[in-house]
Amino acid sequence: MCGVCGVVSLAHGEADAATRERTVEAMLDALAHRGPDDRGLHTRGAATLGATRLAIRGLASGQQPVVEASSGVVAVCNGEIDNHAELREFLRSRGRAPALETDVAVIPGLYVELGEAFVERLVGAFAIAIWDPRSARLLFARDRAGERPLFFAAEPERVRFATEIAALATEPAQRLTVDPAALHSFLRFGYFQSPASPFAEVRKVGPAELVAIDASGVRRRRYWRWSIATEPKTPPTCEGFDAVFRQAVRRQSEVDVRYGAFLSGGLDSSLVAAVARRERPGYPLKAFTLRFQEQSYDEGLYAQRIAARLGISCDAVWVKPESFPPVLAELIAHTGEPLADPAWVPTALLASRAAEEVKVALVGEGGDELFGGYPTYIGALLSQRYARLPSVFKGICRRLVEAWPPSDKKVSVSFLLKKFVAAAELDGMRRHADWTSNIGPALLARLGVPEPDAQVEETGAAELLDAVQRHDLETSLAEGLLTKADRASMNSALELRAPFLDREVVEFASTIPASERVRGVTTKVFLKRYALAYLPRGIVHRRKRGLSVPLSAWLRGPLYEWAEARVGSTRLAVAGVERPAALALLNEHRDRRADHARALWTLIALSEWLEWVGRRDTTAL
Repeated sequence: MCGVCGVVSLAHGEADAATRERTVEAMLDALAHRGPDDRGLHTRGAATLGATRLAIRGLASGQQPVVEASSGVVAVCNGEIDNHAELREFLRSRGRAPALETDVAVIPGLYVELGEAFVERLVGAFAIAIWDPRSARLLFARDRAGERPLFFAAEPERVRFATEIAALATEPAQRLTVDPAALHSFLRFGYFQSPASPFAEVRKVGPAELVAIDASGVRRRRYWRWSIATEPKTPPTCEGFDAVFRQAVRRQSEVDVRYGAFLSGGLDSSLVAAVARRERPGYPLKAFTLRFQEQSYDEGLYAQRIAARLGISCDAVWVKPESFPPVLAELIAHTGEPLADPAWVPTALLASRAAEEVKVALVGEGGDELFGGYPTYIGALLSQRYARLPSVFKGICRRLVEAWPPSDKKVSVSFLLKKFVAAAELDGMRRHADWTSNIGPALLARLGVPEPDAQVEETGAAELLDAVQRHDLETSLAEGLLTKADRASMNSALELRAPFLDREVVEFASTIPASERVRGVTTKVFLKRYALAYLPRGIVHRRKRGLSVPLSAWLRGPLYEWAEARVGSTRLAVAGVERPAALALLNEHRDRRADHARALWTLIALSEWLEWVGRRDTTAL
């Protein structure tokens, strides 16, 4: 894992090589937190590419950029290529064996052999940039799930790219302008869906996307989509999945450095840790978990119970409200983008502690999206029955639910029911988008923000469950949860690996019938059955909790003054937010007239980012 960047001249060629190299050096400085072990820079013709390195594999021979000698093709990669051994054998058979013994060394040769089809042979988490001097073409590729990020700015005479937006903002003379339409979408959903970014000039490479750029322009295409909506369904077997999942855990932990695991005490992270323990029983695996003083949010005791059962040690990081203001500011300054997931801060705190002992941590991301773990999936199926009820009965239900007082407990029944009835009359995919929004249409209107264009694609899937799971994999997971995981962990130069997102695991999940994912009010039906071979029944069938933060209470108490300053910032006017309306939401929340914690945090994160933008360049606002 590392940070990558570069500048390609589309007009001047080699004449401005020295200027490009100075620009790339500044970008490397901005990415130093992602790769403290090494840095490299290579100029070839009209292109200068650079990389900072977090050494995970090939510790003595993993320098980047990587060059294919016969063609001059140059590549940089942020991530890991898990099937590099078989790809190396393929290249050796073609007389193109890589000179370096590291996983990313296979990339330029594979591209020379296969062209754009090279990316379809890769297994792993990666964001790749390739410069082909033969055709004067720049190529970007991102992994299927979107675990690793890549941004670019295509200008008339050059292209700049980097792992994080902050690296694209290092040139004092290079103006970046805030994109109000993108900010409206951020307020609605809490993340930026590719190709959008918070800046008008910066585009994001999407999950499973190839982007080719040359003098004729920019060409984008998807090279893969999850086939859950079209794949024939067959009853899964635990034996069949065990072979697939164990292989995923095994190859993602085949690294040359110490690795550990993030452990929440929930099903997904516990299962990853249990399989990792069984795969390498003699390895001194260590787990790291989060703790909260608020009992409803604290799952540390479950995590420690699982760790004890597996025979591994488990260190805890206690999360306190006073950590939020400084850590959020630091994360935004390092990355150059906002993210409206309050778990960003505790994940960064956990990564900071883990990075003291390990360089890689195995995590459970992806299990919910692939195997049907969210309460919204139950709601998607129940809503089809609810829609057939008499209008009078639905009206009574709505009034009763809306009268339920807000609760500070984690994922309360009142919270779930209020989300359900508020969007129950919408069609399937739009209802799901409303349920998963940070700020719904009604609150947006109160704030004075126009509702953005829908980010929901009508898939045409016969099963609503197939459609909403694919939507979540491609949007809220790729653009939200994985963004949180990457930026939080790499703030401390820690690589997170998600075995559930291994290509073969994802493909296996696409064949599971809907009834083996969600049945009645039971989620993850098949995965829970499989997990019983590794975990106690009490953990497998424990109610889903997820990583949540007691924001509702904190925003009424220790974080109120900070929230008031952020929510009341005049900078939010750039996104169309009316200051009196924003402060009214905060006061309603403080007085317990409503629970606006999710909406308020979205405003806080955006306000913090706008403060960073203003410090960098007031003309951008």
